Amino acid sequence: MSTRASRARRTAAPANPKAWMRRGAIVALLILAELYLLAALACAQIPPAANQYRQAIARETAFRFGVTGPVPVVAAQIMQESKFNPLARSQVGAQGLMQFMPTTAEWAGQAGVDGPVQPLNPQWSIRAGVWYDRWLYDRVKVAETECDRWAFALSGYNGGSGYVNKRQKLSARPGSWAETGQINPGIHPANQRENQAYPHQILGRWQPLFKTWGRPVAYPC
Repeated sequence: MSTRASRARRTAAPANPKAWMRRGAIVALLILAELYLLAALACAQIPPAANQYRQAIARETAFRFGVTGPVPVVAAQIMQESKFNPLARSQVGAQGLMQFMPTTAEWAGQAGVDGPVQPLNPQWSIRAGVWYDRWLYDRVKVAETECDRWAFALSGYNGGSGYVNKRQKLSARPGSWAETGQINPGIHPANQRENQAYPHQILGRWQPLFKTWGRPVAYPC
Protein backbone atom coordinates (compact mmCIF):
# COMPACT_ATOMS: atom_id res chain seq x y z
CA MET A 1 0.00 0.00 0.00
CA SER A 2 1.37 3.42 -0.93
CA THR A 3 2.10 6.02 1.73
CA ARG A 4 -0.36 8.42 0.08
CA ALA A 5 -3.20 5.91 0.10
CA SER A 6 -2.49 4.95 3.70
CA ARG A 7 -2.49 8.58 4.82
CA ALA A 8 -5.74 9.28 2.93
CA ARG A 9 -7.46 6.32 4.63
CA ARG A 10 -6.35 7.44 8.11
CA THR A 11 -7.56 11.01 7.61
CA ALA A 12 -10.82 10.27 5.73
CA ALA A 13 -13.99 11.53 7.47
CA PRO A 14 -16.99 9.23 8.07
CA ALA A 15 -19.01 8.74 4.91
CA ASN A 16 -22.23 10.09 6.43
CA PRO A 17 -21.84 11.53 9.94
CA LYS A 18 -25.53 12.57 10.10
CA ALA A 19 -26.59 8.97 9.50
CA TRP A 20 -24.39 7.80 12.36
CA MET A 21 -25.84 10.48 14.62
CA ARG A 22 -29.39 9.45 13.75
CA ARG A 23 -28.56 5.81 14.38
CA GLY A 24 -27.06 6.67 17.75
CA ALA A 25 -30.14 8.71 18.67
CA ILE A 26 -32.45 5.81 17.76
CA VAL A 27 -30.41 3.38 19.85
CA ALA A 28 -30.51 5.79 22.81
CA LEU A 29 -34.29 6.15 22.50
CA LEU A 30 -34.74 2.39 22.40
CA ILE A 31 -32.63 1.98 25.53
CA LEU A 32 -34.62 4.70 27.32
CA ALA A 33 -37.92 3.08 26.27
CA GLU A 34 -36.78 -0.29 27.59
CA LEU A 35 -35.66 1.26 30.89
CA TYR A 36 -39.01 3.05 31.19
CA LEU A 37 -40.91 -0.19 30.62
CA LEU A 38 -38.82 -2.03 33.19
CA ALA A 39 -39.37 0.76 35.71
CA ALA A 40 -43.12 0.76 35.04
CA LEU A 41 -43.31 -2.99 35.58
CA ALA A 42 -41.31 -2.69 38.76
CA CYS A 43 -43.74 -0.07 40.11
CA ALA A 44 -46.90 -1.83 38.93
CA GLN A 45 -48.55 -4.16 41.39
CA ILE A 46 -51.50 -6.52 41.38
CA PRO A 47 -54.41 -4.70 43.03
CA PRO A 48 -55.34 -6.26 46.38
CA ALA A 49 -58.90 -6.71 45.09
CA ALA A 50 -57.67 -9.02 42.33
CA ASN A 51 -56.86 -11.94 44.61
CA GLN A 52 -60.49 -12.51 45.55
CA TYR A 53 -61.27 -13.20 41.88
CA ARG A 54 -58.28 -15.42 41.15
CA GLN A 55 -60.14 -18.69 41.70
CA ALA A 56 -63.08 -17.66 39.54
CA ILE A 57 -60.76 -16.55 36.72
CA ALA A 58 -58.86 -19.84 36.87
CA ARG A 59 -62.08 -21.88 36.93
CA GLU A 60 -63.70 -20.12 33.98
CA THR A 61 -60.50 -20.09 31.94
CA ALA A 62 -60.01 -23.82 32.47
CA PHE A 63 -63.66 -24.46 31.55
CA ARG A 64 -63.44 -22.54 28.26
CA PHE A 65 -59.78 -23.11 27.27
CA GLY A 66 -58.78 -26.31 29.08
CA VAL A 67 -56.65 -26.88 32.15
CA THR A 68 -53.67 -25.15 30.50
CA GLY A 69 -55.71 -22.10 29.52
CA PRO A 70 -53.76 -18.85 29.91
CA VAL A 71 -55.12 -17.47 33.18
CA PRO A 72 -52.62 -14.55 33.13
CA VAL A 73 -54.17 -13.27 29.90
CA VAL A 74 -57.67 -13.10 31.36
CA ALA A 75 -56.39 -11.50 34.56
CA ALA A 76 -54.44 -8.96 32.50
CA GLN A 77 -57.55 -8.21 30.46
CA ILE A 78 -59.54 -7.44 33.60
CA MET A 79 -56.66 -5.27 34.78
CA GLN A 80 -56.83 -3.33 31.53
CA GLU A 81 -60.60 -3.05 31.51
CA SER A 82 -61.44 -2.13 35.10
CA LYS A 83 -58.40 -2.49 37.39
CA PHE A 84 -60.53 -5.13 39.18
CA ASN A 85 -63.23 -2.66 40.15
CA PRO A 86 -66.51 -4.62 39.86
CA LEU A 87 -68.55 -1.41 39.81
CA ALA A 88 -66.50 0.33 37.12
CA ARG A 89 -68.46 2.29 34.53
CA SER A 90 -66.98 3.92 31.46
CA GLN A 91 -68.05 7.18 29.85
CA VAL A 92 -69.66 5.25 26.99
CA GLY A 93 -71.66 2.94 29.28
CA ALA A 94 -69.50 -0.17 29.68
CA GLN A 95 -69.91 -1.86 33.06
CA GLY A 96 -68.22 -4.21 35.49
CA LEU A 97 -64.96 -6.09 35.69
CA MET A 98 -64.96 -6.95 31.98
CA GLN A 99 -66.63 -3.70 30.88
CA PHE A 100 -69.59 -5.09 28.98
CA MET A 101 -71.73 -2.71 26.99
CA PRO A 102 -75.42 -3.32 27.80
CA THR A 103 -76.26 -4.66 24.34
CA THR A 104 -73.25 -6.99 24.34
CA ALA A 105 -74.14 -8.22 27.81
CA GLU A 106 -77.71 -9.00 26.70
CA TRP A 107 -76.41 -10.83 23.63
CA ALA A 108 -73.94 -12.85 25.73
CA GLY A 109 -76.78 -13.81 28.08
CA GLN A 110 -78.80 -15.10 25.15
CA ALA A 111 -75.96 -16.73 23.21
CA GLY A 112 -73.94 -18.60 25.80
CA VAL A 113 -74.13 -17.50 29.44
CA ASP A 114 -76.90 -18.96 31.58
CA GLY A 115 -78.78 -17.02 34.22
CA PRO A 116 -79.75 -13.37 34.65
CA VAL A 117 -77.61 -10.80 32.85
CA GLN A 118 -75.64 -9.02 35.58
CA PRO A 119 -72.59 -7.14 34.25
CA LEU A 120 -71.99 -5.57 37.68
CA ASN A 121 -71.89 -9.00 39.32
CA PRO A 122 -68.20 -10.05 39.35
CA GLN A 123 -68.93 -13.75 38.92
CA TRP A 124 -71.23 -13.13 35.95
CA SER A 125 -68.79 -10.68 34.40
CA ILE A 126 -65.87 -13.11 34.60
CA ARG A 127 -67.96 -16.00 33.30
CA ALA A 128 -69.36 -13.96 30.41
CA GLY A 129 -66.03 -12.31 29.62
CA VAL A 130 -64.15 -15.59 29.33
CA TRP A 131 -66.99 -17.06 27.28
CA TYR A 132 -66.79 -14.07 24.93
CA ASP A 133 -62.99 -14.42 24.70
CA ARG A 134 -63.45 -18.03 23.61
CA TRP A 135 -66.15 -17.06 21.13
CA LEU A 136 -63.81 -14.53 19.54
CA TYR A 137 -60.79 -16.85 19.75
CA ASP A 138 -62.63 -19.54 17.78
CA ARG A 139 -63.58 -17.09 15.05
CA VAL A 140 -60.07 -15.93 14.22
CA LYS A 141 -59.75 -17.30 10.70
CA VAL A 142 -55.97 -17.57 10.55
CA ALA A 143 -53.13 -17.04 13.03
CA GLU A 144 -49.45 -17.90 12.84
CA THR A 145 -48.98 -18.42 16.59
CA GLU A 146 -51.02 -18.63 19.78
CA CYS A 147 -49.94 -15.07 20.52
CA ASP A 148 -51.28 -13.89 17.15
CA ARG A 149 -54.59 -15.66 17.73
CA TRP A 150 -54.97 -14.06 21.16
CA ALA A 151 -54.03 -10.64 19.77
CA PHE A 152 -56.71 -10.91 17.10
CA ALA A 153 -59.27 -12.15 19.64
CA LEU A 154 -58.49 -9.31 22.02
CA SER A 155 -58.70 -6.83 19.19
CA GLY A 156 -62.17 -8.20 18.49
CA TYR A 157 -63.13 -7.79 22.15
CA ASN A 158 -62.13 -4.14 22.01
CA GLY A 159 -63.37 -3.19 18.57
CA GLY A 160 -65.49 -5.97 17.11
CA SER A 161 -64.63 -9.14 15.22
CA GLY A 162 -65.84 -7.64 11.94
CA TYR A 163 -62.87 -5.29 11.85
CA VAL A 164 -60.52 -8.19 12.57
CA ASN A 165 -61.85 -9.95 9.48
CA LYS A 166 -61.51 -6.78 7.38
CA ARG A 167 -57.90 -6.30 8.44
CA GLN A 168 -57.04 -9.88 7.59
CA LYS A 169 -58.58 -9.54 4.15
CA LEU A 170 -56.42 -6.47 3.49
CA SER A 171 -53.19 -7.96 4.86
CA ALA A 172 -50.37 -9.64 2.96
CA ARG A 173 -49.79 -11.75 6.11
CA PRO A 174 -53.26 -12.17 7.58
CA GLY A 175 -52.05 -14.52 10.32
CA SER A 176 -49.52 -12.04 11.72
CA TRP A 177 -50.81 -9.51 14.22
CA ALA A 178 -47.66 -7.40 13.85
CA GLU A 179 -48.32 -7.04 10.12
CA THR A 180 -52.12 -6.92 10.24
CA GLY A 181 -52.99 -5.03 13.42
CA GLN A 182 -51.59 -1.78 12.04
CA ILE A 183 -54.01 -1.80 9.10
CA ASN A 184 -56.91 0.61 9.50
CA PRO A 185 -60.06 -1.21 8.32
CA GLY A 186 -62.03 2.01 7.96
CA ILE A 187 -62.41 3.37 11.48
CA HIS A 188 -61.52 6.70 13.09
CA PRO A 189 -57.74 7.07 13.57
CA ALA A 190 -58.18 7.42 17.34
CA ASN A 191 -60.13 4.15 17.45
CA GLN A 192 -57.46 2.49 15.32
CA ARG A 193 -54.73 3.57 17.73
CA GLU A 194 -56.69 2.29 20.71
CA ASN A 195 -57.55 -1.01 19.05
CA GLN A 196 -54.01 -1.59 17.80
CA ALA A 197 -52.59 -0.95 21.28
CA TYR A 198 -55.17 -3.02 23.18
CA PRO A 199 -53.53 -6.48 22.73
CA HIS A 200 -50.14 -5.07 23.74
CA GLN A 201 -51.57 -3.53 26.89
CA ILE A 202 -52.84 -6.95 27.93
CA LEU A 203 -50.19 -9.35 26.63
CA GLY A 204 -47.17 -7.09 26.97
CA ARG A 205 -47.91 -4.68 29.78
CA TRP A 206 -50.17 -6.43 32.31
CA GLN A 207 -49.72 -10.15 31.66
CA PRO A 208 -46.25 -10.28 33.32
CA LEU A 209 -47.85 -9.17 36.60
CA PHE A 210 -49.90 -12.36 36.68
CA LYS A 211 -47.34 -14.86 35.43
CA THR A 212 -47.54 -16.81 38.71
CA TRP A 213 -51.28 -17.36 38.21
CA GLY A 214 -50.84 -19.85 35.38
CA ARG A 215 -49.40 -20.38 31.92
CA PRO A 216 -48.80 -17.11 30.08
CA VAL A 217 -48.94 -16.61 26.34
CA ALA A 218 -45.51 -15.96 24.83
CA TYR A 219 -45.16 -12.32 23.79
CA PRO A 220 -44.32 -10.50 21.54
CA CYS A 221 -45.93 -12.29 18.64
